[in-house]
Amino acid sequence: MKMSELERQTGVDREVIRIFLRKRLIPEPYRPAKNVAEYDERHVRAIATVRDLQRTGRLSLNQIGDLVEGRGLEPNASNGAYQHLETLLAMRFGVDESPRIALCELAKRLPYAQHDAHTFAKLGMVEIADTPDGEMLSLGDARLVEIWGGIREAGFIEESGFPPENIAFYQQAAEMIANEEVRVFLKGSAGQIAEDRAAAMLQTALPMMLDFLGLLRLKAFLRAMRQAVGTNINS
Repeated sequence: MKMSELERQTGVDREVIRIFLRKRLIPEPYRPAKNVAEYDERHVRAIATVRDLQRTGRLSLNQIGDLVEGRGLEPNASNGAYQHLETLLAMRFGVDESPRIALCELAKRLPYAQHDAHTFAKLGMVEIADTPDGEMLSLGDARLVEIWGGIREAGFIEESGFPPENIAFYQQAAEMIANEEVRVFLKGSAGQIAEDRAAAMLQTALPMMLDFLGLLRLKAFLRAMRQAVGTNINS
């Protein structure tokens, strides 16, 4: 498709699209001849993703560019941006692999990052890649280590009885929930929703479902805490 068609399908002005191209946020178009550029569905999806990361992830174009290039985490971004950026990169941007964060760089901000990352790796929660540039984490895995670093700062440390191993049960719970989500989604969408439409639905709904699940978990935690405290008082 030509630039005019890309503008029509995305609702984004060509000058903005050219900014995305200059910042390498979307794939380069196919150029069969000088001054001729051909775009396709990948570009439509990539532009939609950049817009979504700006809107729901609260990321600037420079921040998105840093993440795409693997230059670092953005502490002020929402968790949803990190939880889905890897999938979006692979599906929307056409990159071969997701950007990675150097564990040594993460450790500059989080003193226990290396210890926690290796502990989580043993528990099957994260994967540490050995590369010529050192140990690397995917964006999502780096975010997990970063979140645990914040939990440490709140006082949940080994000396108080809260080592990282205490949350190993989350891995099993996450696998169970994810498998059930896939089953329900595929059952509901099979033969009824086009692939592109399904991807767009998931892109919008998954961050909201994480919030939904978080609120349900909080309610369940408070109920369990009240029951446990009441049992202790009455015993």
